[in-house]
Amino acid sequence: MNQDHWIKTRTPESRALVEQVKVATRLSAELSSHCMDEPDAIRTLFEELIGKPVGKAFTLIPPFYADHGPNITVGHTVFIGPNCSFTGHAPIDIADEVMIAHKVNLVTSGHPVEPGRRREYITAAPISLGPNVWIGAAATVLPGVRIGEGSVVAAGAVVTRDVAPATLVAGVPAQVVRTL
Repeated sequence: MNQDHWIKTRTPESRALVEQVKVATRLSAELSSHCMDEPDAIRTLFEELIGKPVGKAFTLIPPFYADHGPNITVGHTVFIGPNCSFTGHAPIDIADEVMIAHKVNLVTSGHPVEPGRRREYITAAPISLGPNVWIGAAATVLPGVRIGEGSVVAAGAVVTRDVAPATLVAGVPAQVVRTL
């Protein structure tokens, strides 16, 4: 990963991120205290978490976890199932008509692989889900991944690289199964 996406720990920048994490985890916990039959309260808290409006057709089934909300953007008619986790400090862009099943992890951050640098830096790269994407149950999308329009990520897949439009991927790491 390009070092432009590295955040040095124990700096004013990293301390500011920790403050944002505190806000996001508090709002995630509050949002998760609501039941599915309280869509207005869920929508209001999610909008507060991300700092922007979502459409009336937005559906999120709690519980939900995010450690950094302002980087999340959600299109129209988006569905997010229960027990999803959106983590990291890079943008998560979710286009229109996206369906995200339960227990999905969208992870935009990590640490350098080198042992001596792991505690020194946080790495981050954006995730982008194109229009009409379906992410299956318990799938994980890793930093820097773009999933093209109309694609499907099978349940349990770990997506480590970009997925072309209209493609079904599955496995660990995710591999192309077929085009759609």
